[in-house]
Amino acid sequence: MMVQYHALKAEAGDCLLFYRMGDFFELFFDDARIAAACLDIALTARGEHGGVAVPMCGVPCHSADAYLARLIRAGHRVAIAEQIESPAAAKARGGKSIVQRAIVRVVTAGTLTEEALLDARSQNWLVAVACVGGAAGLAAADISTGRFELAAVAPGALDAELARLSAAELIVAEGMEMPPPGAHACPAAGFDSVAAERRLKALFGVATLDGYGGFGRAELAAAGGLLAYLDTAGQGKLPFLQPPERRGSGDHMMIDAATRESLELTAAQGGGRKGSLLDTIDRTVTGAGARALAADIGAPLADRATVEARLDLVARFEGDGALRDATRAALRQLPDIGRALGRLVAGRGSPRDLGLLRDGLREAARLHDRLAGIADRPAMLAGLLPRLQGHGALSDLLGRALVPAPPIDAAQGGYIAEGYDAALDTLRATGGEGRRAIAALEARFRERTGIAGLKIRHNNVLGYHVEVAARHADPLMAADSGFTHRQTLAGVVRFNAAELHEQAMRVGQASGHALAAEAAHLEDLTATALERATQIAATADALARLDVAAALAERAAEGGWCRPVLVEHACFDIAGGRHPVVEAAVAAAGGGRFVANDLSLSESERLWLVTGPNMGGKSTFLRQNALIAVLAQAGSYVPAASATLGLVDRLFSRVGASDNLARGRSTFMVEMVETAAILAQATPRSFVILDEVGRGTSTYDGLAIAWAVVEAVHDRNRCRCLFATHYHELTRLAERLDGLTLHHVRAREWKGELVLLHELARGPADRSYGLAVAKLAGMPPAVLARAKDVLKRLEAGRAATGGLAAGLDDLPLFAVAPAAAPQPADPLRAEIEAVDADALTPRAALDLVYRLKRMSDGAG
Repeated sequence: MMVQYHALKAEAGDCLLFYRMGDFFELFFDDARIAAACLDIALTARGEHGGVAVPMCGVPCHSADAYLARLIRAGHRVAIAEQIESPAAAKARGGKSIVQRAIVRVVTAGTLTEEALLDARSQNWLVAVACVGGAAGLAAADISTGRFELAAVAPGALDAELARLSAAELIVAEGMEMPPPGAHACPAAGFDSVAAERRLKALFGVATLDGYGGFGRAELAAAGGLLAYLDTAGQGKLPFLQPPERRGSGDHMMIDAATRESLELTAAQGGGRKGSLLDTIDRTVTGAGARALAADIGAPLADRATVEARLDLVARFEGDGALRDATRAALRQLPDIGRALGRLVAGRGSPRDLGLLRDGLREAARLHDRLAGIADRPAMLAGLLPRLQGHGALSDLLGRALVPAPPIDAAQGGYIAEGYDAALDTLRATGGEGRRAIAALEARFRERTGIAGLKIRHNNVLGYHVEVAARHADPLMAADSGFTHRQTLAGVVRFNAAELHEQAMRVGQASGHALAAEAAHLEDLTATALERATQIAATADALARLDVAAALAERAAEGGWCRPVLVEHACFDIAGGRHPVVEAAVAAAGGGRFVANDLSLSESERLWLVTGPNMGGKSTFLRQNALIAVLAQAGSYVPAASATLGLVDRLFSRVGASDNLARGRSTFMVEMVETAAILAQATPRSFVILDEVGRGTSTYDGLAIAWAVVEAVHDRNRCRCLFATHYHELTRLAERLDGLTLHHVRAREWKGELVLLHELARGPADRSYGLAVAKLAGMPPAVLARAKDVLKRLEAGRAATGGLAAGLDDLPLFAVAPAAAPQPADPLRAEIEAVDADALTPRAALDLVYRLKRMSDGAG
C-alpha cells in the first residue's frame, strides 16, 4: 500500500493527499502532521516505514467537505485519491493486489464548486497573470458559475485589476519576474499563447476568437495558464466556462488596492463585510444578485450609456413600489441555478442540482410573464426578458422525471418520479413486495420461535439477517432450528435462514436494478440539461441583474436617495450629500440626524482645501463624495438631494494609513508611496481625496511635502480633488492657485466646551481647536494647562518671525520652479552600466574588476 501511496503523493506534489481507505480519507507523514494541527484532530501512528512508525490521521468521507473547507481557508491545496475499483475486482486480479486508486481531483481555493465550501454571496475567482513582450495579460474564471474574463492590463494598472477581482487563488508562470504577492507558480509550458489560442477555439467551437474581442498575446498566455491549471485540478475534465468576456482597463473606474481598503467598498478594514459600503447598501434577495452587486461596486462603469441603462431600470423599480415588491418576492423563491449548473458541468452535481434547475427555470418563466406585461419597460429590462424564457421543454422534462425534493446523495436512489419509467416502477414494486414479505417473515419467525424481541435487520456486510438478544440465542443454535449462525456481538447474536435468504435475493436484485436504472436516467437528464448550459447561465445572469436593480431601488426608497445626473465634462456637484455607512450607523445607534453637506467642483474650482478641527467631519466628507462617485457609476442612486457628476476614470483615496512592517514600511512611508502613485497616475478626469498629507514627519518636512503636493495636483494632474489638512499655512496657496478654494468644517466653543457642527463652510478655519479636542478626549487638566502655556509661547514666536510659512510668499509657482541641477558625470557608474554581464567571459570579468578598481582609486 505504501508503494501506491508514495506514487500518488509524488503526483500530488505540494498538495496534501487525501488517500481513500474504506469510509475514511487518510493522510500520512508530513501531510498528517499538517492536517492534524490545522483540523485539531488526533495524530496517530501505524505500522513502520524505514523502521519508523508512520504518522497518520483521517477524516470521514461523509463529512470531508467540512474538513476541506478548513484546510482551504488555511491556505492548503488538497489532492483527492479515490478508489477506482471495488475490493471484489481487486481480489479477482489475484495475489495480494490492493484496490487501485487514482487522483480524481485537486481541490484549491480557486477551483471550488461545492455549496459547503463557497460563500453564496461572494464570487470565487481563479486568476492567472502572464507577461509577454512587456505587456501584462489577465485571465479570471469563477468556475462555480462559469464566468470567464480576459483583460490586457497596463503594468501600472495590474495591482488595481487584481484588487478589483480579489482572487481566491492567483497563479503565474514559473520564473515570472516580480510576481504579484501570494501567487502560486505553475509550469511555464501552460502559458503558451499559441497553444492557448488553439485550445480556446476548440473549447468554444469557433474558427476565430475575433468575435469575443480580439485578444493579445499576453491575454492568451494568461488564458492558457488558467486552462492548464483547471485541467490539472480536474484531472483532465474542464469545468463549465462561458465564452470569454474581454474587459479593457477603460471599461470601468480604476480603483487601486489602497483606495478600496481606505473606502471600505466591499470589506471593512477590520475584515468581513460588516461596516462596508456593500454591506450597507445590499438589499439583494439571491446569492447571485449579491455576487453581481459586489462586482458592480468593485468595478464601477466608465461608459455613460451603460450606466444610464442601469439607472433607468433602477428608476422603474424605484417609482413602482408594488412592482418592486412583487419582483423581489418572486426572486426570493429562486434557487441559485448558476452554481447548480457549475456543479453539474464539473461532474460534482446531484439530483438536487437538477431539481434546482427545474424550479429555477420555472420561476424565471413566471417572472418573465409578470414583467412582460408592464408598461414603459426600460431598454435593459427589454433586453433581459428574452433570457428568462426558452427552457420550457427542459423544465417540463425535469418536472416529469424528478420527485418534488430530490436528494443530494444519488447512491440511495429515490429521485426519479413514479410514472416516468414503467420498468423502474416495476422494479420498485418488486422490491417493495419483497420488503413487505420480509416484514411478514419477521412476524412468522417470532411466532415460530416464541421470541418477541426477534428482528430482521440489514447492513452492508451481512445484508438481511435475523437478530436476537444473546439470552434467547440457544434455541436458534440447534441444528434443526432452520437458522444458521452468522455473528455474535456483545448482547446480540445474528442468524440467517433459507427463507430470508430467498426473499433478500429477490429484494437485492430488484433494488440493484432500480438503482442502476435511476443512475442511467440521472446521466441522461444531466446531459440534456448541459446541452443548454450557455442559455441557463444567461438566465442566471439576467435574474441576478434584476435582483440588483430591484435591491438598489429598495435601498434608494429607504434612504430618500436621488438619481445622479452623469455628464461628460469634469464636474462634481452634490447637494445634501451624505456618507451612507456613517448615516446608517448613526441611525442604528439612535444618535440623531446625519449632517449633510454640499460640494461643487468644476474646471475653474477643481481643488477644495478643507481645514478644521479633528472629529469635525473632514474625513467623512472626503470619503462620502468618493463613495457617491462609486455608487453613481455602478448604476445606483446616491445619498444626496441632487447629484451631477462628470465620469471619473480613476479614483484615489489617501485617507488614513497604517504601517506595513512585513514590507519594511512605516506609516509615513506607506503614505508617501500612496501619494506618489496618485501624482503619477491621476488624470484630469480622476477624482482624488487626500487627508493629512505630510503628517508623520517633522513639521517643516510635512508642510513642505503637503505644499508641493497641492501645487502638483493643481497644476499638473488638474484633477478634481478634496485636500484636508491641519497645515493652515497652506491656505496662502489660494492667492496663487486659481483653481483652489478654501473651506472648513465649522466648530464653536461654548462656555469653554467645543461644539462640532459637522457643517462645511467657505473660507479657512479660524484656528485648529487642537487643545479643545484634547480636552474632549479626557487629557489631564495639568497637561492641558501646560500645553496652553507652550502654545502661547509658540504663537508669540510665530508673530515675531512670520511662522512656519515665512519666506514662502516669494516662492515661485510649481510650474515655473527651477529645474533640478544636473548631476555631475560619474565615470564609474557609466562604465558599470555599459557592461553586458551575460556576455562576460571569466577573463573579461577579471579584467573589468581590475579596471573598476583603478577607476575608484583615481588611476583610471
